[in-house]
Amino acid sequence: MRNTVSEKDIDMLKALAHPSRLKIVTVLLSRGCCNVKELVEVIQLPQSTVSQHLTKLRVSEVVKLKKSGVESYYFVENLKVKSIIEVMLNH
Repeated sequence: MRNTVSEKDIDMLKALAHPSRLKIVTVLLSRGCCNVKELVEVIQLPQSTVSQHLTKLRVSEVVKLKKSGVESYYFVENLKVKSIIEVMLNH
């Protein structure tokens, strides 16, 4: 077991520390993937705010983006993120 935390992991935890970003991630985990419009409807934040949060989550490698035609869909693939959220929701 390593006893240091990488900068990448620190950035991931910082991104997850914001309540709105945490909510976005939990929605993505429960639904599999969503576009910005779907997230705006669920989270009830302005589109610009959701987009800014998604950018931060993407840069921190918490979420990934896939394109399908003109639509962009966000999803969580990072196993560490999935584990962290699972622990938080179950304790």
